[in-house]
Amino acid sequence: MGKPTGFKEFDREPVPYRRPAERVSDYGEIFGEPDEEHLKVQGARCMDCGVPFCQSDSGCPIDNLIPEWNDLVYRGRWREALDRLHKTNNFPEFTGRACPAPCEGACVLGIIEPAVTIKNIENAIIDKGFDEGWVVPQPPEMRTGKKIAIVGSGPAGLTCADQLNSIGHDVTVYERADRIGGLLMYGIPNMKLGKDVVERRINLLREEGITFVTRTHVGRREDFAPGHMSQIMEEYGDLTFVDPAELQASFDAVVMATGATVPFDPTTSAPGRGELGGIHFAMDFLTRNTKSLLDSNLEDGHFLSAEGKHVIVIGGGDTGADCIGTSLRHGAASVVNFELLDKPPDERATDNPWPEWPRIFRVDYSHAEAEAKHGADPRAYTLLTKEFIGDEDGNVSGVRTVEVDWSTPGESAPFSEVEGSEQVWPADLVLLATGFVGPELEVGEMLGIETDNPRGNWQTFRAEHGDFATNVEGVFAAGDCRRGQSLVVWAINEGRGAARSVDAYLMGESSLPAPGITTGIAVAR
Repeated sequence: MGKPTGFKEFDREPVPYRRPAERVSDYGEIFGEPDEEHLKVQGARCMDCGVPFCQSDSGCPIDNLIPEWNDLVYRGRWREALDRLHKTNNFPEFTGRACPAPCEGACVLGIIEPAVTIKNIENAIIDKGFDEGWVVPQPPEMRTGKKIAIVGSGPAGLTCADQLNSIGHDVTVYERADRIGGLLMYGIPNMKLGKDVVERRINLLREEGITFVTRTHVGRREDFAPGHMSQIMEEYGDLTFVDPAELQASFDAVVMATGATVPFDPTTSAPGRGELGGIHFAMDFLTRNTKSLLDSNLEDGHFLSAEGKHVIVIGGGDTGADCIGTSLRHGAASVVNFELLDKPPDERATDNPWPEWPRIFRVDYSHAEAEAKHGADPRAYTLLTKEFIGDEDGNVSGVRTVEVDWSTPGESAPFSEVEGSEQVWPADLVLLATGFVGPELEVGEMLGIETDNPRGNWQTFRAEHGDFATNVEGVFAAGDCRRGQSLVVWAINEGRGAARSVDAYLMGESSLPAPGITTGIAVAR
């Protein structure tokens, strides 16, 4: 694949982002413009490795045909590369921007050299496809008369809808927000995934015949809890409420793709957590910012501003990085990111061999921006939050922490607290980017869907991967509401798998491909 000796001749050179000092002043996408010759050279690095682990269980969850489209880009055959890419991936413009690229972690070249720039090439293929007019609506030639309701318009719901619509089923997607896209629209900031990119694909799906219903909550108003997206969206206008039993009665099948939206809060026992203002969940912060940005370019003031504030972000990962980047764009006085774990090593540790995902130190887009703006990486490691300190007005003014030692387990934790290491950090705004415990379960309870407990008290809708059927006849579950908090590319895997299972349920067998399988293979239920 590619040039046989390319991996020996050419170094890894990712397409650079825009300069940190420039991009931190706007909400435009952070990505630079790729050069075709540059991408051709990077595609040439793809080895004839025999077993492409990049598209194995260790790499891409949808088994993208990576060596094939790397080779086609190297040879300048972009139109064919797009066809290969769409065989397994419904939305490469989303994964090409927002996926952490487990394929690169499993790249065989990565054993001895830096991996192939797979993600850059993927993103360039789909963007060129749209630019050249190759991506056009493809409505089905015939309709089956079968109707499916999908609850949730995130990547799992959209993928499931796309697959089912493509073979002629009538699909209606219900979304409680005012815009379609779920976390693609409101969970990932504009600088990482432009909302024009999301809208471009939604419009294509609409032209292909999918019906989208917004501002509609499947469930009960009284089940809303503080911080839930339902409550946030109702603040912007009245929601329509639909009993899930009505969907069961009106549709031939129902797919739950509601995501994992209940936040995890490890600070609940910390003094000050329950009564002080200025402490918010990350998704509340990010959602309000994006909605205000889209509605009014932030002129309506309907967002949580970090301007002039000392911001503490508790928790790392992509969401923590997005909180940092958004706070910097607001004009925060300072941003510090607390990480409970040790700083990762620069290279793979002995207990983290290839082709596992490399748990190494990385500098994300917002970390570079913080260094450019404030002169230092914002992350502080091995810190445990002990107390939130308030001012006379009842708002947070500081956070007390203690350092932890992971080499010495404590009596009730896998770490011990370091004596004499307490510190108070100034804080006017605290953002909790500490993950999610699962979906809002109320709609599942109304339908009688059984749940699993994959991680302690964290609950998800019970449905086997590969089948996706719940215990309720005709009701399926896919995405984060079934597997727990995960990646966009795993949501696409689940959406494709659920669509195949729904089709087999309705028609007796299905010709839809299973995730990663590029040809239709009939499957019976």
